[in-house]
Amino acid sequence: MAELLETHAAVPSTERGRGILVSADPKTPSIVYCNGRTVFIRRLDNPLEVDVYREHPAPVSVARFSPNGEWVASGDAVGNVRIWARAGPEHTLKYEYRALSGRVDDLEWSSDGQRIVVSGDGKGKAMVRAFMWDTGTNVGSLDGHSKRVLSCTFRPVRPFRVATGGEDFLVNYYEGPPFRFKTSHRDHSNFVNCVRFSPDGSKFITTGSDKKGFLYSGQTGEKIGELLPENGHAGSIYAASWSPDGKQVLTVSADKTAKIWDILDDGNGKVCTTFKFSGGAGAEDMQVGCLWLKDYLISISLGGAISYLSSSNPSSPSRLLSGHMKNVTAITISAVSSEAEIYSSSYDGVICRWVCGAGFKTKLETKDPVHVKAMAATSEDFLTCGLDNKLRRCKLPGDNYKDSEIVDLKSQPKDLDVALNCNDIAILTSDAGVLLLRGSTVVSTNSFGFTASASAISPDGSEAVVGSQDGKLYIYSVQGDALVQECVLENHRGAVTAVRYSPNGSMFASGDANREAFVWDRVSHEVKMKNMLYHTARITCLAWSPDNLKVATGSVDTNIFIYELEKPVSARITIKGAHLGGVNGVIFKDASTLVSGGDDACVRVWRLQ
Repeated sequence: MAELLETHAAVPSTERGRGILVSADPKTPSIVYCNGRTVFIRRLDNPLEVDVYREHPAPVSVARFSPNGEWVASGDAVGNVRIWARAGPEHTLKYEYRALSGRVDDLEWSSDGQRIVVSGDGKGKAMVRAFMWDTGTNVGSLDGHSKRVLSCTFRPVRPFRVATGGEDFLVNYYEGPPFRFKTSHRDHSNFVNCVRFSPDGSKFITTGSDKKGFLYSGQTGEKIGELLPENGHAGSIYAASWSPDGKQVLTVSADKTAKIWDILDDGNGKVCTTFKFSGGAGAEDMQVGCLWLKDYLISISLGGAISYLSSSNPSSPSRLLSGHMKNVTAITISAVSSEAEIYSSSYDGVICRWVCGAGFKTKLETKDPVHVKAMAATSEDFLTCGLDNKLRRCKLPGDNYKDSEIVDLKSQPKDLDVALNCNDIAILTSDAGVLLLRGSTVVSTNSFGFTASASAISPDGSEAVVGSQDGKLYIYSVQGDALVQECVLENHRGAVTAVRYSPNGSMFASGDANREAFVWDRVSHEVKMKNMLYHTARITCLAWSPDNLKVATGSVDTNIFIYELEKPVSARITIKGAHLGGVNGVIFKDASTLVSGGDDACVRVWRLQ
């Protein structure tokens, strides 16, 4: 069996020009946020403790805990709201409703846990809706907006009230239940991005793309003050969160700052603390989400980084959580680090470094981020190849990746492998054929008359295996800088998609697009293990354990299988649903620990038992 040891979670999905609204667990120091079709529940005191919900059919846009912490309501891009159990690995679905005609941008529970209000894109129909959580029955009519409603909030005490803000620059206030329109304000001159009631319900705040914030009475909906412009934000204010005592508010902005405001007796807000995040000219440090949860103050950037803020040291976050926002495309492990550092790349060109047991360590700096197709690590070097038709090579631990040696491949790469016992030899499959490299020099480009799809080089650098689109495996001896064909193996019934030598060089394994894998003897070229036919779709990756006794395969079917050479294939270890959307990389940390990455933008570590 396989046990999930840790999840290096994806960061929240963000969108330029839009804020994100995160929610807190009322019982534990946990937050809930969304990335793709996945909802993440993550503890702030132990970020490696991650729970996921993956049942939405469309990208999830917002999720919130119920007041008792037992349920989560999540809304998606097509208007669905699903209510599911917080506890248990299955997260049992309680109810599902089609709440809106378009994307759900915000939702909130009433404090008694009986009602939910949602807002978003109604596509010409209702853009705000309140309903009973257990029946879906409407609770009044919340009209008055003419454009998409970006935020909504429930007054946390009786009598219940609802406030909303949207792209029509309006802030609307509703009495109920059943809810009905009471009053409207056009104090903002641009989008109203966030609306939030204070914990005691005495007031609510609105923030907008006009760089302004306003405060209103929670009892009447009338305006009582504003965020004073002195030392205020110089960019759109995307989100706001109240302190637990309701005396302060945390806001974040496109000006790359977060600010704490004291709420004065006259109803206005005055800046008391400013946190700055500007690390360069790019937009990644714009702050788009925030949350004040007990003693935790967090801010979320456009790049997805979660910063822990400290009023005693506003110049630097006390902790930073980051990771991937897009699907993980390749992974490898440093061969020299005693901490077993994991390297992963994602579709948007982000390369992260992780430490087992500790989590995120850093992102490798890049001049021009590019989709990395494959990566590898030797005992000294870190290599990547990407869709810019280049190979980059730098010394571990990759701190100088920005200034890597660059090799122009002159064609799109498909696969990359290095000789583990001979640091300067690598083999690369590309649209132009098979490239043999020594150090940072391409010593030969080989076009063999077939379409090469995957390749591997033996640990001693003396032999190579090349898989082709026609399902054949071509074995070559490495003679100087030339590849000399030795034989052809024809057991595969689909295009070869992955091939790797065992660490001791005595065997190699291969997988294909027809979901089948084989293990071969390097000398006799006989099949040592066959009928590895348990995937239901194309095999995307495979890896050997350091003791040469296990082979792991990953597939677009979301599953991972681990085969032990000394046992029948039927005794395989199965990891079902390892990564939503598919598995794109597997690698062994040691004989009993496997690391994987996939389309859910996560890196996971598994213990094999």
